[in-house]
Amino acid sequence: MSTAWRAMLGAAALWMGTGAAQADVVIGQVAPFSGPQAVTGRAMNAGARLYFDAVNAKGGVRGQRIQLVTRDDAQKPEETVRLTNELIAQAQPVALIGSVGTANLEALARDGVLVKQKVSMVGAVSGAASVAQADGMHVVKASYHDEIGRLFDQLSGLGIQRVGVVYQDDGLGKDVVAGAEAAAKRYGVTLVARSSYARNTVAVEKAVAEMLKAGPQVIFLGATTAAAVQFVKQYGEANGPATMYGMSIIDTDALLKTLGRERARGYAFSVVLPLSGETNRAVVREYLQLRQASKDPDLSARSIEGYIAAKALVKAMERATAMTAPAITAALEKGGLDLGGYTLDFSQPGRTGSRYVDFAMIGEGGKIVQ
Repeated sequence: MSTAWRAMLGAAALWMGTGAAQADVVIGQVAPFSGPQAVTGRAMNAGARLYFDAVNAKGGVRGQRIQLVTRDDAQKPEETVRLTNELIAQAQPVALIGSVGTANLEALARDGVLVKQKVSMVGAVSGAASVAQADGMHVVKASYHDEIGRLFDQLSGLGIQRVGVVYQDDGLGKDVVAGAEAAAKRYGVTLVARSSYARNTVAVEKAVAEMLKAGPQVIFLGATTAAAVQFVKQYGEANGPATMYGMSIIDTDALLKTLGRERARGYAFSVVLPLSGETNRAVVREYLQLRQASKDPDLSARSIEGYIAAKALVKAMERATAMTAPAITAALEKGGLDLGGYTLDFSQPGRTGSRYVDFAMIGEGGKIVQ
């Protein structure tokens, strides 16, 4: 036997013996990386990659590196379903992460692939009740109904009773309106106007006109980022007097960038995930440290949601009995996951992992005031 052959055999034995040859563990993401919601898909992806890259730099999970495999659904529900089935069949991920949109996630739930393949979706980007209640879906923040209920409770306490709702005409919007109607009845608030815009558009002109006519004290934006930015812009240009409250899904970085600090001043929004100023939370400190060292242009205010989803998934992988989809699902649903000052609990069927809701506002100079 030649010296070279012996060296090759020795290297192979060492490789196998140390476990260094273990295959990557695959996480899949089907999300909009193009189209009207690309800003959200890219932000979620950037946040997840930020954490996965940090884990890989320390040796991965149980000696296995994490590989994030992505597909672009352009926010089309039929593409979400087709590409998720394709990705599961081809890449065999142990979990999925960060698919975006109520209609997309509802379509995926109806298809049943998550249940059939026993694959969990962690960080499903929707707070709709229909998504939280679907098997296989794990939402890492409070629901839309939690957001709206907390807001209307606060408004009622301040003596504000006239509220308008602007919403996207799809599953997201229907869930928002249902939550608003229930909360209005509970807290004695009057919905003076409800106005919709077409899904995946920024055609908010009708909504602006209807809100100006109805004259609410507060307008709640059950809208996605691009449409919300256009509504705030056009309503402000028309000298609309109402205070704006946006849902947590609206990217405040994008709003500030588009509108500028002065025009965005006074815009209020729901907070369902830790803000960057909450450095008393360990998860925020580590996120900020990694973000500061990153040059990823897709990191934004929404990215911490992807980061938290990724960390929750890794925590579940670490305590799972095996690195398989069913075992990771069981680990997710076992009980609390402490991510460092932000805890998730997926043990209760039909509930989001968190019920934390707070509020913040864009103040002078673009500073976030909580």
